[in-house]
Amino acid sequence: MARLNTFYLDSTAWPNEPDGLAYLEGPEARHLLTVLRTEAGDTVRLIDGAGKVGLFSLVEAGKKRAILKAIEVNTSSSHDNGVTLAIGWGKSKRRNYLFEKTVELQGDGIIFWPAARSQGTPPVHPKDSWEDKCIQAAKQCGNVFLPQLGVLSSINDLKELTSRFERCYLAWESGDDHSQLCPSHLTSGKTLIVIGPEGGFDNQEADKIISFGFTPVTLGNSILRWETAATYCLSLGYYAKQDRS
Repeated sequence: MARLNTFYLDSTAWPNEPDGLAYLEGPEARHLLTVLRTEAGDTVRLIDGAGKVGLFSLVEAGKKRAILKAIEVNTSSSHDNGVTLAIGWGKSKRRNYLFEKTVELQGDGIIFWPAARSQGTPPVHPKDSWEDKCIQAAKQCGNVFLPQLGVLSSINDLKELTSRFERCYLAWESGDDHSQLCPSHLTSGKTLIVIGPEGGFDNQEADKIISFGFTPVTLGNSILRWETAATYCLSLGYYAKQDRS
């Protein structure tokens, strides 16, 4: 069977009945109807980004809306282990790459925070375009969970996050003899990993994060760009998830 085209529908818009109707509107409907030219009777796949996935049949195609009937709906349980990255705010050039890799490698979340060497200031709230990029990546790779996106107003907010995680690490290439982060650190429970912006942490900043309860770790003997460090951590977390599957 050919791979089904996947579309996103917010969880609040899913039908309550097993064979109920769903209404796809906006860009998703335009893509389904205009770009892919889906015909009545064709089967498509819907996800809600929170674990729900369903097969639906197109029953009516309008100019700006598609009406779909549920064939089968399932809900996946999330893993009890996973990686969230807290990344020092930086250039937007590689941010879309980060969102894509976080979805593909099944990261739990991305949180931006203003570091001493950040270039620019992060927005007060996550941008809609960030979620849109995650949705497109999820549709492509088949991940039924979208990462949680967040923005912190100061470094001190990192301390408040620690209560939500079983393990908290600081990826810091300080030259000290830190343990190397590896999949065995990520096999159980939720993990938060702090990564610096382009240019890294300053020493006072890193010491402050350690005082919050973060354990310093190394990512190896190469100096990594922030997006490479992020992908490396996500890959370790992905391996840890697959190892337990």
